[in-house]
Amino acid sequence: MDKSIRVFGFILTALCALLALSPFLMMLSVSFQSDSEIFSPSLVIIPSSLRFDNYLRVFESGDWIRYFYNSAVVTIISTVVSLLINSMAGYVFARIPFRFSNALFIVVLIGMMIPTQVTMIPVFIMLRNAPLFGGNSFLGQGGRGLYDTLTGLILPFIAGSFGVFLCRQYYLTLPKEIDDAAAIDGCGRFMAYLQIYIPLSGPLFASLGILKFAGSWNEYTWPLIMTRSDSTRTVQLAITYFRTETGVDWSRLMAAAVMISLPIFIVFFTTQKRFVAGLTAGSVKA
Repeated sequence: MDKSIRVFGFILTALCALLALSPFLMMLSVSFQSDSEIFSPSLVIIPSSLRFDNYLRVFESGDWIRYFYNSAVVTIISTVVSLLINSMAGYVFARIPFRFSNALFIVVLIGMMIPTQVTMIPVFIMLRNAPLFGGNSFLGQGGRGLYDTLTGLILPFIAGSFGVFLCRQYYLTLPKEIDDAAAIDGCGRFMAYLQIYIPLSGPLFASLGILKFAGSWNEYTWPLIMTRSDSTRTVQLAITYFRTETGVDWSRLMAAAVMISLPIFIVFFTTQKRFVAGLTAGSVKA
């Protein structure tokens, strides 16, 4: 009986996994198909021949090396800086008692309830009128500020309420004796954070890092608002080149989508164990 239940559970899990992977598998299949197979009246799952030239044709539509570079710079910098800022804020809320800490943390949590679309335009105006940047005067007038720059794409992603919340919850699960041992050894708060808490934050950094990496890499709306030149375009904007007024170039579109998805798959599968450990550890204690 137990063996039958395990077999049934395995089959059900395999079917659910196949269902979840089916969009990616179909995307991969279309990326290797010819136009005649794509527009065939019958569904083509396995192409008759693998059209690798679809991937080569992607780079003919624009400067894709530059697009990948822009996305990589924005994603890596925003992820690394975000991990540092959020972990420091979470460490302060979890380990350093100070006046009105609970009230301030509630204010941070309120930020999780505000949709990004609500703050997008105010943030754009602030960056567009940033003083002394992009030809702006001290009053933020006369130039373009941080508009159409990689810095303008990075700044809104370097911190967030969810990151602070996750870091605080994770650090609350660590024993308080760590702080006592650090104090006995003459280690201050900041040095304790650098020498003790950061080395213990592997699962936390993996889970939060994957979420930040995927969010920054897949962002479409903010780069659409914040950029206008081809030199600052990201891969998510460049993929729209294959959709024109006359139709959609599905083969190149799917090939570009596969290439854009690969970094996220690589990052997740290399850190998935720590990712799961970080999420579960951060949800144990409130």
